[in-house]
Amino acid sequence: MRSSETSPGACPGEPPVASDRDLSRGRRRSCATGGDAGGDRGAVTAEAAVVIPVLVAFAVALLWALMAASDQIRCVDAARAGARAAARSEPAAAVLEAARDAAPDGARVEVARAGGLWRVRVEAPTPGPGVLALTLSAEAAALAEDTVGGAES
Repeated sequence: MRSSETSPGACPGEPPVASDRDLSRGRRRSCATGGDAGGDRGAVTAEAAVVIPVLVAFAVALLWALMAASDQIRCVDAARAGARAAARSEPAAAVLEAARDAAPDGARVEVARAGGLWRVRVEAPTPGPGVLALTLSAEAAALAEDTVGGAES
């Protein structure tokens, strides 16, 4: 082989690789970096070791946010159901039951009348560590039926 020719695995201007056996043992050099081409073997593993926990944390945060949004919607629905029941002049126990049936687990329901309006407030805690532990709340008001049409007579 002439000096101007290169053998497989050799860079131009460098001596040829000793044998094919040296190539199979990973002694191939990269011409661009001047280093061992097999030196990047652990890079993918290291990147995966960093990326996988980040993706898992993102998925957990996304699931928590979806559950919190679902519980907030349930709080709104519970407050509305309680306010409708109170506006129909149902007994206080029935109003609380209507609201608690629609509310998330562990929710607190408050019912109050202010003038001609019934107000129902529902508060529910969200599970989560530290900053993720929020208290969701919703309030609804409905005009009491006994006040409707009373001024017309």
